[in-house]
Amino acid sequence: MKGNKELKVALVCDWLTGIGGAERVLLELHHIYPDAPIYTSQYNPSGIDWFKNADVRTGWMQKIPKGLKKFLPVLRAIYFSNLNLSEYDLVISASGAEAKGIKTSKGTTHISYIHSPTHYYWSRYEEYIKHPGFGAFDWLARIGLKIFVGPMRNWDKKAAMRPDYLIANSTHTKAMIKKYYDRDSIVIFPPVDINNFKLNKLSKRAGFVVTGRQTPYKRIDLAVLACTKLNLPLTVIGNGPEHNRLIDLAGSSVKFIDSANNEELVKIYQNSKAFIFPSDTEDFGIAPVEAMATGTPVISYNKGGPLDYILENKNGLFFDKLDTESLIMSIKKFDQIKFDQEHIHEYVEKFSVKVFCQKINDFINAKLKS
Repeated sequence: MKGNKELKVALVCDWLTGIGGAERVLLELHHIYPDAPIYTSQYNPSGIDWFKNADVRTGWMQKIPKGLKKFLPVLRAIYFSNLNLSEYDLVISASGAEAKGIKTSKGTTHISYIHSPTHYYWSRYEEYIKHPGFGAFDWLARIGLKIFVGPMRNWDKKAAMRPDYLIANSTHTKAMIKKYYDRDSIVIFPPVDINNFKLNKLSKRAGFVVTGRQTPYKRIDLAVLACTKLNLPLTVIGNGPEHNRLIDLAGSSVKFIDSANNEELVKIYQNSKAFIFPSDTEDFGIAPVEAMATGTPVISYNKGGPLDYILENKNGLFFDKLDTESLIMSIKKFDQIKFDQEHIHEYVEKFSVKVFCQKINDFINAKLKS
């Protein structure tokens, strides 16, 4: 699918230093508009090779060591608010932080795909204060966040007014955009490469799986504690600041894998009874949808992004409280339900890359004509 070649188009993102859901969105936007330059604050080609053939443009922030990236939201705000892209007909920013604040003119249509209102100013501010994630420098991160949060919230609200149109990645994010920015948006789910996650009806399913960066808000500890208490097999895939704590909490039925390539991940999903997704109000959550593409049902916390794709007793179950006992109750209930693997696999087609690109194209074309 190709974009309108008559338009002069630019893409913008917060940073490009690793692979995640935000980068997947940008990748598909790049596929739609392959000739559009990508403007970002910092780019680390060794951390992400998806854009090796793209025209990635950085500025003075590229000279700042990438390890300091999370200390520098104020500088990113300065960088993007002074990045003038008025020469373009169409600018698409994909942002969960400062990139939405770029400058454009009246002759430019600016559409911003919002992953979330900036976490560290709004919904996860208290969590960032408790767990900045910088080890010996946590004290410095706390001081900086407390000093700058007031003026940066004001800046963030103003930055969210700059785009002409906002797209939310989930119904939950749509509500957060309205709450924090007082703006309306439409929902277009992020692209999930479901073609890489196949259904294998012959696989022997046993045990549970949980994946993700091991940070406090992911609440992977709930899955570890629940399966330890029930003495049920659990595979924990990933790493992060909570890793050693999770190992200390785990019993003999819990296995840890620091990383898995795509082929290994698919096999683990195909051989698991369920994917556990205990994250504290996730904006969307791509990993559970990937698991469902293999026919694997999901046991999830009953808030946030999963409300858009989990149908109770059809492709998964919810637990209502962020505690071990609530999750244990859902795990026990799980074995009483017969899930249709083929139905689960077919259901996630609505989250495919093809559907994402079609909806993005339809939205952009409609706004350009209006």
